[in-house]
Amino acid sequence: MSMFNIFRISGSAISAESQRLNVVASNMANVDAVAGPDGKAYKARQVVFQTTLMSASDPTAAGVRVSSVSENQTPGKRLYEPQNPAADTQGYVTYSNVNAIEEMTNMISASRAYQNNVEVMNTARSMMSKTLQAMAS
Repeated sequence: MSMFNIFRISGSAISAESQRLNVVASNMANVDAVAGPDGKAYKARQVVFQTTLMSASDPTAAGVRVSSVSENQTPGKRLYEPQNPAADTQGYVTYSNVNAIEEMTNMISASRAYQNNVEVMNTARSMMSKTLQAMAS
């Protein structure tokens, strides 16, 4: 495997985790959102990753990309709040189906994966630099 493939592979993972962090941030921002005027509450979104070939000349160099962002179809929580202006005719308010604990776990996992891939790139850069210094000596 080429040293440059390391940068491509880690770069693809960093990009995918960045998108995952953006989706988590959107979910967290809507954790207590109520149904809008259309009667539909915000639905949590999940990033779906897919393996992708990074180099046509090296079939072992597989990276990752975001193939889609799907909506969680679990119904949102309904609370009886007849005084709330967003309440339906029965007095219930539908909130988003975002689970704050799951989203915090996703955020920590995505952050760590992002950091690990940055560290891989830094280590590869350091190794390449030391190799070039040794060759110049």
